[in-house]
Amino acid sequence: MNEQVINYASKKAELCKNNDNISPRLYDEYGVKKGLRDENGKGVLAGLTNISKIISSKIIDGKKVSCEGELWYRGYKVEDLINSLGPYELGFEKVAYLLLMGELPSGEELSSFKEVIGSLRTLPSNFTRDVIMKAPSSDIMNTITRSVLTLASYDKNALDTSVNNSLRQCIQLISEFPLIAIYAYHAFTYYEKQDSLFIHRPDPSLSTAENLLMMLRPDKSYSKVEAKVLDTALILHMEHGGGNNSTFTTRVVTSSGSDTYSTIAAAMSSLKGPKHGGANIKVMEMMKDIKEHVKDYSSKEEISSYLEKILDKEAFDQKGLIYGMGHAVYSLSDPRERVFKNYVKQLANEKNRQNDLILYENIEELAPLLIAKKRHIYKGVSPNVDFYSGFVYDMLGIPQELYTAIFAVARIVGWSAHRIEELICMDKIIRPAYMSVMEEKEENI
Repeated sequence: MNEQVINYASKKAELCKNNDNISPRLYDEYGVKKGLRDENGKGVLAGLTNISKIISSKIIDGKKVSCEGELWYRGYKVEDLINSLGPYELGFEKVAYLLLMGELPSGEELSSFKEVIGSLRTLPSNFTRDVIMKAPSSDIMNTITRSVLTLASYDKNALDTSVNNSLRQCIQLISEFPLIAIYAYHAFTYYEKQDSLFIHRPDPSLSTAENLLMMLRPDKSYSKVEAKVLDTALILHMEHGGGNNSTFTTRVVTSSGSDTYSTIAAAMSSLKGPKHGGANIKVMEMMKDIKEHVKDYSSKEEISSYLEKILDKEAFDQKGLIYGMGHAVYSLSDPRERVFKNYVKQLANEKNRQNDLILYENIEELAPLLIAKKRHIYKGVSPNVDFYSGFVYDMLGIPQELYTAIFAVARIVGWSAHRIEELICMDKIIRPAYMSVMEEKEENI
């Protein structure tokens, strides 16, 4: 890298910091909501959707009262959708059909949809070699994003934004994402970690969760419990309302008239941020640090003492945050975490990780109390889905480089549903207003 350019940018960055700084006072003065959220966490209403719904409070006797969190997909509670499946029945494809088409599939429709998904689990000739293998990176999200944009050049109708063509493209990308993610990881481990290289072809008869585990592992093996837990994780991460950052990005880019590949690439770029899809990696880094400083995982006193140090910015990353706790919308509970926890216990027993589970459960109990006490937060603090998802992926043998990519494998379904809805319902470009607080300069130029 050019040392002169590095030094130049480093010096000029200070100029940017001085000239681009806006006083927090002005946000209050002009009533501008930072992050499009008010001080109570309520978001600015930016659109309407039929795809999903998040509930964190209810109006009782004219007053807003916090309630246990709820997540709905197309009129169904996500918990009910998951509970409606058999003990080892995998439902990713069924719920994906629901989100995309707006209704649950019949047995015949589901079989047809699975067949289409299976037939599309392939990449263009030499794509793996020429696109994925030739530019390996530890940043799997960047590799997937680059691959998505490159796939556009293999599509003769790449720029056709009609609903039928966009739906076709979305279904194709949903099918291809697991391959790209796993192959990108294998390319990275082969070239950068000097590990063995193996590329397993997907099995069109297997589900998305089963293919992910099969393609990831050298021996292709996985248990029914492992497939069920990963399938559940994919369903829970599939969609989360139109207001999350990457889904809003999807709708903004779609509203400009852009093509499917560019839209999904933009959503990918949004998701990879540590404040969004990369949050569970931060939880795992924190848990590693806690394990290094807490000797007895069953000692609530020892755990509390160290959590207080984290909150006081004396430990871990000195940010004063217990990652995996709290959510922008939910207060009493995150429904995704509630569902997930049942499967976490099941998997921890199968993997003999009960001791780690004790640590997680104690932090889940203690952290909200400590946060409420030190931060004077009275609306409630509860663990979010990221608190356990990294632990689950770790037990499944999924490396951290793939955590956010697995999130993307699931969330592309929600992005696709929102893209189609935006194409059908909206005919205006999303163009929010920014108020200028620039000072006019009077000196001669």
